[in-house]
Amino acid sequence: MGFEHIHNDNFDAQVLQSSQPFILEFGAVWCGPCKRLEPELEKLQANWGDRVRLGKLDVDEAVDITLQYSVISVPTVMLFVDGEVRERIAGFQPLNRFIEKFEPHI
Repeated sequence: MGFEHIHNDNFDAQVLQSSQPFILEFGAVWCGPCKRLEPELEKLQANWGDRVRLGKLDVDEAVDITLQYSVISVPTVMLFVDGEVRERIAGFQPLNRFIEKFEPHI
């Protein structure tokens, strides 16, 4: 449990080819709202257990992926299912907003 570190070298294998829904936070070490959001995302994973995977990607380390998915602000959280983005939430949001948007896909 906890965040998997996602980067250019493992993005395809870990996120796009995941057999489970994958919640990916696009963030940065300097991002205060990201640090506040991460414990909330971990609560989602604790709630949904092994039905979902959780990862974070540093936008400064993985610029190509960040641009590919048009991430313009951090945190941005995307739910990938079968290699496709099903939901996307930008900015710090309350936990119930994530549950409302993501749960139908989990």
